[in-house]
Amino acid sequence: MTHPRDVLVGATAVAALPVCDHYCGVESRMVKSLQLQAQWSRRSAACLFDVTLDCEDGAPVGSEQVHAQRVCDLAAHTWEAASREAGPVLPRIAVRVHPVDHPAFASDVQIILGGAAPALCHVMLPKVESRHDVDHAVAAIDRAAAASGRETPVPVQVLIESPQALQQVADIVSHPRVQSASFGLMDFVSAHAGCIPASAMGMAAPGQTDELDQFHHPLVVRAKLEISAACHAYGKVASHCVVTEFKDASRVRTAARQASQAFGYARMWSIHPDQIQPILEAFAPPEAQVQQASAVICAGHAVQWAPVSVQGQLHDRASYRYFWQVLERAHQTAKLPAHDPAQVFFSKAQ
Repeated sequence: MTHPRDVLVGATAVAALPVCDHYCGVESRMVKSLQLQAQWSRRSAACLFDVTLDCEDGAPVGSEQVHAQRVCDLAAHTWEAASREAGPVLPRIAVRVHPVDHPAFASDVQIILGGAAPALCHVMLPKVESRHDVDHAVAAIDRAAAASGRETPVPVQVLIESPQALQQVADIVSHPRVQSASFGLMDFVSAHAGCIPASAMGMAAPGQTDELDQFHHPLVVRAKLEISAACHAYGKVASHCVVTEFKDASRVRTAARQASQAFGYARMWSIHPDQIQPILEAFAPPEAQVQQASAVICAGHAVQWAPVSVQGQLHDRASYRYFWQVLERAHQTAKLPAHDPAQVFFSKAQ
């Protein structure tokens, strides 16, 4: 079978990452988050969110190596246990290390990649300022990963957190090892010497339309759009920043919907378990669009991607490509019904 991914997007295909990336750094929360991921994976037969174990903000000052060893042990143990079970879905575990110019960066990489590289789906690099930073980090990651016996390169993701980094975002994102770029909202705002108000780090209350929050302050909006545009230009995944108002699921859902539909982001950070479900819901395509996408893709596949009429509308390669991406998003958010004929494109045999 000629797979839609190969025909319609081919070498330009963006990595099909889960739409939610959940961050945790305290040991008890890291354990619970990995348990939650396993529970959701068993229920959905798919890994719906990444769990990123955080060394940058999670490690107490002075205990960075102790924390890195904890992260290493937890990642390795979780991966080995899941591999022994031979279940249909393996965990997706990532790690955020310290910045490349931090004294703990080298020990983070040596300890975690040296001991648990096979368990990691990616490494998040914070405070990346240039392509040189990526080169430096990748060299250290590759050395440590090779020592641990990993045979495939470890993908890296980057955090754009300063005006300097934003000036070079296209150069950074175009690096062949960069898989995704995230926006570091808090650091970006604080890097402007008080010229951006604190309101831009949050989200305005419903009905408060005059507040310069993160979706309305011009400098913040510009940063989000430039990161998103660079990612789309180079076939990388744009990942939206955190929303700190985690107590109100409707506000998280609204923020995620804006990130996805207005700003072009395909992924978003979570910092509390209660944010995961609203993010999944907001990034999921509507049911009617999923049904339409399934009908179009199945019809196109049946005629080997020649033009075809579906429900009175003509479709060709351009619309096939669009609706294939809708189906991928539906699969990533567990919104493609188990009985849908398009499920065949997501079976392990494909």
